[in-house]
Amino acid sequence: MKITFLGTGTSQGIPVIGSTHEVCLSTDQKDKRLRSSLMLEWNDQVYVIDCGPDFRQQMLSAGASRLDGILFTHYHADHTAGLDDVRPFSLRSGFVNMYMDEQVASNLKERFAYIFATENRYAGAPSVSIEIFENKEFNLGGKLICPVEVMHGRLKIYGFRIDKMAYITDAKTVSEVEKEKLRGLDVLILNALRKDPHPTHLNLEEALSFIGDIKPKKAYLTHISHRLGFHESVSKELPPNVFLAYDGLQMKIGS
Repeated sequence: MKITFLGTGTSQGIPVIGSTHEVCLSTDQKDKRLRSSLMLEWNDQVYVIDCGPDFRQQMLSAGASRLDGILFTHYHADHTAGLDDVRPFSLRSGFVNMYMDEQVASNLKERFAYIFATENRYAGAPSVSIEIFENKEFNLGGKLICPVEVMHGRLKIYGFRIDKMAYITDAKTVSEVEKEKLRGLDVLILNALRKDPHPTHLNLEEALSFIGDIKPKKAYLTHISHRLGFHESVSKELPPNVFLAYDGLQMKIGS
């Protein structure tokens, strides 16, 4: 499986509009972060986790001409606002499959009512299908997807384990039961918003503690704000098996 980090930033991205914070003014490309999203490729199939407001730009940068489906972690705008830009892919394939829980489906049907309308539907709307998952494994393109329930403050959201890789974003707490799904990983991708505590996201200290508990072979931090610091500086502070992800980073996991 090949993975590509389409975006590694938090809800405002980096640079933040109008900000004079030193990280927002950085000329290092690794300090420029679009909203968090991950591309997954296996057996000539292409899936993404979340499609935020930078989705069009991300797919153009990745040279994507195919999209077999979207997995949604939760309904917040920085993870869903690019839904209309699925249109070119649905025009090619007829429709794009989207995998989500009931609360995401309810939210998207309200916010994007023109996409899901059954009468007088706008002809230019993307064609999509909704597949509802619960907190149990399901098949996607020949691989088992294991949802991992995490808490984003008081909001229940999902990460995903696929083979020996897991992707978790926007987490603040994870139950012991759900942690057990994350044992034996080669790669854990986990959110780490900043160094100061935050009420609904893991900060750097909490993320490193979580990684120390789970013990993956390698861990990559994502969903990063400018308040975490410069990519180069923070990277030097991390344990040997923990890395800051950056936009465009690619790797292969497994065979």
